[in-house]
Amino acid sequence: MTARIAYRRIYEEASPQDGQRVLVDRVWPRGMRKEDAGLDEWLRDVAPSTELRHWYGHDPERFAEFRRRYRAELRDARHREAAGHLRDLAAHDKLTLLTATKDADHSQAAVLAEWLAQGSR
Repeated sequence: MTARIAYRRIYEEASPQDGQRVLVDRVWPRGMRKEDAGLDEWLRDVAPSTELRHWYGHDPERFAEFRRRYRAELRDARHREAAGHLRDLAAHDKLTLLTATKDADHSQAAVLAEWLAQGSR
């Protein structure tokens, strides 16, 4: 994770150091009111496919394979525009990717932050 691209749980309090706050989950976080989220944007089109999310099931033992499959999805037509939008945001401001996942280090937000920091390779 670079200083310009961070990730964390949406349930943590917003900070002025967050820069642009973008939710990268496909479904809205349970128990979170939209007016309390402190979001700049909800970019659900960059989230992993429903099939991939269900396969992964947030099992840390599957994370390496999830990471590989999700990075492949980021290059497909369904994700390309949303991923490009994140790249643009990261190029102009600090970007904080938000997720409701309990283990943010094993989430799509972590994969996205790494992918963006590496120049989207």
